[in-house]
Amino acid sequence: MRHAATARILLFSDFLLDSLLMRLEELDYALPPERIAQRPLADRSASRLLLLERGTGHLQDRSFRDFPDLLRGDELLVVNNARVFPARLFGHRLGVYAQAPSKATRREHLRTRIEVLLVRQVAGDLWEALVRPGQKMRTGERVRFGEGELEAEVVSRGEYGLRTLRFQSRDGRPLAEHVERLGHVPLPPYIAREDEASDRERYQTIFATRTGAVAAPTAGLHFTPEILERVRARGAEICELTLYVGLGTFQPIRGETLEEHTMHAEAYEIPEETAARLQAARAAKRPILAVGTTAVRALEDAALRAAQSSTEMLVCSGAGEARLFITPGFQFRVVDALLTNFHLPRSTLLALVCAFAGREHVLAAYRHAVAAGYRFYSYGDCMLIR
Repeated sequence: MRHAATARILLFSDFLLDSLLMRLEELDYALPPERIAQRPLADRSASRLLLLERGTGHLQDRSFRDFPDLLRGDELLVVNNARVFPARLFGHRLGVYAQAPSKATRREHLRTRIEVLLVRQVAGDLWEALVRPGQKMRTGERVRFGEGELEAEVVSRGEYGLRTLRFQSRDGRPLAEHVERLGHVPLPPYIAREDEASDRERYQTIFATRTGAVAAPTAGLHFTPEILERVRARGAEICELTLYVGLGTFQPIRGETLEEHTMHAEAYEIPEETAARLQAARAAKRPILAVGTTAVRALEDAALRAAQSSTEMLVCSGAGEARLFITPGFQFRVVDALLTNFHLPRSTLLALVCAFAGREHVLAAYRHAVAAGYRFYSYGDCMLIR
């Protein structure tokens, strides 16, 4: 047991050393703005697919409609069934509870538009949120939404615009009902347009059943029922987990090196059936293909929990919180293949993909994708890495 523990410490030390040596500039690439997809394609499966063989770096330009034909036929696909809710709210300042504002101040507050992006439910009607502009939003400040039927009070302040808000319904209706009616789809900032009614359906995967994510697991956006039918006809299985995509996924890296970044926790849940299927696939030496980086984070975090416990399972089932920052040098315990969209330069998601396939191979693939006219980011094209 002592030798095994020592080996784990040495492996972890090697992983940390590799991470420390990687500077953020090593995850950079040039992307013309016109390559950023502003709208989804009419047909989900019409996206392009760049196939990357991670052992050799070999690339093939394909279509996502080819995806079932590219499978070996015995894979276990793991998809994230998180559903995006309209987490972006717009309101106006109302002042501070303990300090009644003057009429002039109240008029100024009512002219100040406040944007609130709900990030994580703390408990009940208490939420962590990103607030803009956040500088003036001190503790006790109130925000009114709609016609006043919903209000929120700033309970505490965090870094980079993060606030904890306590919501209060003024008409007795549940908070979720107000958010569904007043909220906007939280499209990423690189989509330079306001959200539209069609985004409520199109910015969801066909697997989306568990509401609570503030961003879509975008690798799943390409699937259609017809593609799934062909995947199953090839002999592959599909199982589900839930990771509620939040601040941990899209928060930018602000330091110059990767070890300066701290990941925010994202809640996830792995059903017992999924854990059992993963165990059977590994025992049968069948490839486990993660659909999206969010599925990777949940799987690898649950695998680390399993390794630290007395279980013989590949992953721990049940609920967990992923704080895992996957960077080059990380040892993958579960994932053998990855379907993923193209990610922002200098991002945690690009770091994860580089950890899986090698930085040189990944950045060469990105340069090829730029030159070949692929569409990037959430509503863009995808890569299959195997």
